[in-house]
Amino acid sequence: MSKKDTNSYCSFCGRGEKDVNMLISGMSADICDSCAEQAYQIVKDSVEAKKTALGIDKDQLPDPRTIKEYLDGYIIGQDSAKRYLSVAVYNHYKRLLQGKDDDIEIEKSNIILVGPTGTGKTLLARTIAKLLHVPFAIVDATVLTEAGYVGEDIESILTRLLQASDYDVAAAERGIVFIDEIDKIARKSDNPSITRDVSGEGVQQGLLKLLEGSVVNVPPQGGRKHPDQKMIAVDTKNILFVCGGAFDGIERKIAQRLNTMVVGYASSKNNAQVDRENLLQYVAPQDLKSFGLIPEIIGRLPILTYLDALDRSALRRILTEPKNSIIKQYVKLFKMDDVTLTFAEDVYEYIVDKAVEYKLGARGLRSIVETIMMDAMFNIPSTKETELHVTKEYAVEQLENSQIIKLRNSQ
Repeated sequence: MSKKDTNSYCSFCGRGEKDVNMLISGMSADICDSCAEQAYQIVKDSVEAKKTALGIDKDQLPDPRTIKEYLDGYIIGQDSAKRYLSVAVYNHYKRLLQGKDDDIEIEKSNIILVGPTGTGKTLLARTIAKLLHVPFAIVDATVLTEAGYVGEDIESILTRLLQASDYDVAAAERGIVFIDEIDKIARKSDNPSITRDVSGEGVQQGLLKLLEGSVVNVPPQGGRKHPDQKMIAVDTKNILFVCGGAFDGIERKIAQRLNTMVVGYASSKNNAQVDRENLLQYVAPQDLKSFGLIPEIIGRLPILTYLDALDRSALRRILTEPKNSIIKQYVKLFKMDDVTLTFAEDVYEYIVDKAVEYKLGARGLRSIVETIMMDAMFNIPSTKETELHVTKEYAVEQLENSQIIKLRNSQ
């Protein structure tokens, strides 16, 4: 970089050397600092646009096996859900690559995931969005109400997606939305005429147009709609919706259906083949209807799959094996303070035993490790220690002390 004689000027904007902060000289041209910054921003925006462009080749789209292998790096087990999700996402993005002049129109592959809390429903959707470089938004269905009532409007789902895409409407229109706690908007009563169900069936009715695909006017900052507010039109036909819910108690609906299906001499034989310990694997659309979802919304979520409850061996693997496992996260946190953190093997077994006892799934693992490490995370940054080895005795002491404190506070 150098400044030339007083006759030098920027080859892009034409400003002289005296009018700019810096003039960068090339072989046969000069560029000022302002034009260089603009050029950098143009290149950056172009690269980011290519990451999410629908004009990508089919060869650049990861196939279902590649998607599942990527998910395996972050999520332990749940092979059935991974396979369904991988195929659904692959088919959805093939649909986006379909030519407009094609006579055969491929319909959307919206997905519904059924599984206990802490089994990885949200993590599955978030990890897939990370792989595909598309805008991703998580929405809690429990706060949604029918238009005109206290709570959030249905359109707030798309507001979150717009915010995730920096208000790039074209990018938002090919994003992924994860609607969590979909089971909480189940119909509250078998007879919908008793009272107006504004946070249950009313929300389901409002979701229909979003799931199927339509142009929706969205308030850019969220909140209630009013006539003077500027709206953004968003077409939802290319947005992939993934719904998840624990559906607590749906096993009873599945058991009732399985028992009523079996009639005659083969009843005892067929009953013996049913795995009573994991009834979720037999979940069907009619079970969702019995639980309280309306048939119209079930029809717009054509792909139904389940997530297994996490057993002890799965929890043990989740603790240490994934790329972003809980233990690796704490090792990284301490490494940022130049502290080497290690754990004894029996500490892992103790943590898993407590997680099974609390029945909180993978989330229970995080809360237990956080409790065990709290004192160390508070004290060690103030010391000059460079190593920390966590033993089972230390873990038991920390966990028991925290529970004693909670008991004392509750008295």
